[in-house]
Amino acid sequence: MRRWIGGAAQALALLLIARVVAGERPAAPTGRWLREAGLEPRYCTGDGLRLRYVRAGKGPPLLLLHGMASSIYSWSETLPELSQRHDVVALDLPGFGLSDQPPDLSFARLVRATLGAMDELGLERASLAGNSLGGAVAIAIAAEHPERVERLVLLDAAGFNVDPAQRPAILRLAGATPAALLEILPVRRQLTRVALRQVFHDQAKVSDERVEEYVAPLLRPGTVRSIQSLLGSTVADAAAFPDLVARVRAPTLILWGNEDRWVPLEQAELFAAAIPGSRTIVLRRCGHTPQEERPIETRALVESFLSK
Repeated sequence: MRRWIGGAAQALALLLIARVVAGERPAAPTGRWLREAGLEPRYCTGDGLRLRYVRAGKGPPLLLLHGMASSIYSWSETLPELSQRHDVVALDLPGFGLSDQPPDLSFARLVRATLGAMDELGLERASLAGNSLGGAVAIAIAAEHPERVERLVLLDAAGFNVDPAQRPAILRLAGATPAALLEILPVRRQLTRVALRQVFHDQAKVSDERVEEYVAPLLRPGTVRSIQSLLGSTVADAAAFPDLVARVRAPTLILWGNEDRWVPLEQAELFAAAIPGSRTIVLRRCGHTPQEERPIETRALVESFLSK
């Protein structure tokens, strides 16, 4: 019996070593949504970083900012329609998508890079729509540079929940595990699928294509270190965030999924209480990313708010 157990343990160890040596398999081909929408990714510079973006349409400018571990893909089902009445720019924030991945990434640098991109792209004043982390960036810009923001749309925005104890377990794991280990172990695809199953209320939305679109940027060397640096910086900025939100004066729409497991609905109430005159709309049977889970409804609500 001992000999059998010892042999099984050796076999498992060899299997694990083989998987580590083989590494994470490359992502499946991505970007189909870009081709179907006729969009061509371009690059601009913000705070010395090379940032990927897409731009479409004519009309009042609208800047779209994605959430943690996401990219411009997050807007794939809303951007084409919004661009029918707006000059829409979707930006890969530093550390994500195909933008640069500085090892010393901080929340303050996300804000500076976004403002730099707005400068280069001629967005002197624009409406900002941000999901999760992107919502926190949009809030910082609206509070510190009110002359740059026409209107503000917060989709399940982060900011009040940056304390590690309040973060989703996967983000706590990503922040605590040595970056070198996460880079070596073939676990990023599995973690991405688990995270998306938490983010979406409708599990049918967690398709293989969506998993690949999310995991492809996370497989780039340097991404893990960049994200871990950002997670550390948001803790330092947490105490100042409530005062930051209270300084927002732009007309604000707060959209929230009532089934959000990452940033619960109670957080929407904090934003509503802090931003004078803001309006809150709760989407039923929706998780953390309304623009992906309920794109038709989200598009209509955003369009209606921006047209007022």
